[in-house]
Amino acid sequence: MNNKKIAPYGSWYSSITSDMIVSQNIGFGQIVIDKQKNDIYWLESRPMEAGRNVIVQYNQATATVRDISPQLFNVRSKAHEYGGGAFTVDNQRVFFVNYQDQRIYKQIPGQEPRPITEQTDKRYADLIIDKKRNRLICVCEDHSNKQNKVKNYLISINLENNCLSVLTQGDDFYSSVKISPEADKLVWLSWNNPDMPWDQTKLSMADIQEPGMLTNIKVIAGLEPESIFQPQWLNNQDLCFVSDRNNWWNLYSYADEQITPIIEMQAEFGLAQWVFGMSTYAVIDSHNIICAINTKGNWQLAKLNILTKQLKIIKSEHCIIDAVAGLPGQAIFIAGTNNQFSSIVSLDIKQEKLSILKQSSDLQIDPGYLSQPQNISFKTSEDSLCHAFFYPPCNKEFSQESEIKPPLLVISHGGPTAAANAGLNLKIQYWTSRGFAVVDVNYTGSTGFGRKYRHKLYSQWGIADVNDCLKAAEFLVAHNLVDSNALAIRGGSAGGFTTLAALTFSNTFKTGASYYGVSDLISLTRETHKFEAHYLDKLIGPYPEAIELYKQRSPLNHIEQLNCPIIFFQGLEDKIVPPDQAEKMVAALDKKGIGFAYITFDQESHGFRKSQNIKKSLDWELYFYSQVFGFLLSDQNKPDDSWRLKHFLKST
Repeated sequence: MNNKKIAPYGSWYSSITSDMIVSQNIGFGQIVIDKQKNDIYWLESRPMEAGRNVIVQYNQATATVRDISPQLFNVRSKAHEYGGGAFTVDNQRVFFVNYQDQRIYKQIPGQEPRPITEQTDKRYADLIIDKKRNRLICVCEDHSNKQNKVKNYLISINLENNCLSVLTQGDDFYSSVKISPEADKLVWLSWNNPDMPWDQTKLSMADIQEPGMLTNIKVIAGLEPESIFQPQWLNNQDLCFVSDRNNWWNLYSYADEQITPIIEMQAEFGLAQWVFGMSTYAVIDSHNIICAINTKGNWQLAKLNILTKQLKIIKSEHCIIDAVAGLPGQAIFIAGTNNQFSSIVSLDIKQEKLSILKQSSDLQIDPGYLSQPQNISFKTSEDSLCHAFFYPPCNKEFSQESEIKPPLLVISHGGPTAAANAGLNLKIQYWTSRGFAVVDVNYTGSTGFGRKYRHKLYSQWGIADVNDCLKAAEFLVAHNLVDSNALAIRGGSAGGFTTLAALTFSNTFKTGASYYGVSDLISLTRETHKFEAHYLDKLIGPYPEAIELYKQRSPLNHIEQLNCPIIFFQGLEDKIVPPDQAEKMVAALDKKGIGFAYITFDQESHGFRKSQNIKKSLDWELYFYSQVFGFLLSDQNKPDDSWRLKHFLKST
């Protein structure tokens, strides 16, 4: 017997609250293994500590977990604004970048961290240890030139006197520096504007001569168009790396000055390098690799024999896998499933046994509130197919009359060179457990579908991505799964631009939410940081030559076409998409008399990290939609300070 309560979609009571989402849930980041001690270290992002990033140690001998970072330290690099690669460990010595001052600190067990770099305008990332010469090697991003000419190069830091030396320079960007087992060779990636690292990267190798300078520098891959990702040493002479030279990010080896495919598949072994320190595979020994493989947004773990080129999938329920690291006989990685939070997982390679070292949350979610993602694909033109994950409403306590269809929330991810995945995401389940259907779209340009799919967005940003989101909604309407009169779209950053463009240039959606989204492409290309300074050259066209395209695709310039209410969320310290992008849009909407809400957060940058702000943004967005679509919220779902949105109510 069906004893569910009948209530309007959107109004359902759910145990998945905004308080639950931020209360215990932490984020995992970079994993580093101290190979002298076999201890495992990882980074945790903690919303309840104002988004502080903490280095955590797992002692394998005692199976104990403890924080390494003292309370006043926040381990996070600002290099490229997105950071990553902010710490390394060697024989219990921890070296890390502190967010507040961007200095590198050295931390020895039993002692307080001490800075080894000066208080300057330099930023550091991709830290590694050269034990042979007692020095640190890393990427340096130098902001000391007040004419805004940021320089990037590789440096070494002598750990006896803290003296800095430049190892190599000349390219616009550097990453992924790796030293050979005998410390006599160095490899790294570099690239130059207007390319992004998922367009064109060079893999370089050099000999290290005493006292540590680089000689015989040569480019060993990347002279032809290819994106190279995560070089790793197989032994002291040979390398492996990921390249998309065959359209897919596959694994290759470099030996005897020859590049050879290790395996070729229509699947991705790599990622778009948005942050430093990314890792999708680990070299276990000179013959074996543990790797993560992405097929249409779903990840699997596999063991790959380099000599026989045999690939064996390791059975598990995991659909997201990240930050892969390894030791002989063991791999460590971040993984999650459709129904379980992400965890730090250990794999015993011989027995193929998986063990959870730590979960990102101890919360127990009743599966009766969890919507299961469904892979869908749909045509967006005669020769184009788009992919997405569809989540129908799910709540064991509530339903709606069968003839009534749920509202739809379309999610446009950021990047735009990023991707949606099927891992458990309470920010999606927050909506589905209240009666919304959700579709998370891997629109044209997303990673995970090959180089050609990524590059199809070039010159088409604001057109192809918007069209894909529109087609996703139309597909679900055509299949009688959602209400055609209750369609909304939301997105952050680049996804915020797609959201604003969809709301401006079409009448499909009735409302939407922009999280630190782009409204003015000209302002973005003039004001953004070095890493993305020429990204729009690819996505739109060279500036200022293509200025008319920038004007045509900027929602701010076409307010006359925008006729639906929007809610904006913005961090006031955002350097990637500055607040004026939202403020200009809000002023124009206010002048036109269209309903809106503009919510700002102090001390937040690009992406919200503080628990109270994550909570407020979710609750206010739901409240906003309730006013647009006309459903009543349960007392549980009403934000405490909804009075702040009263000006929106007057406008509608």
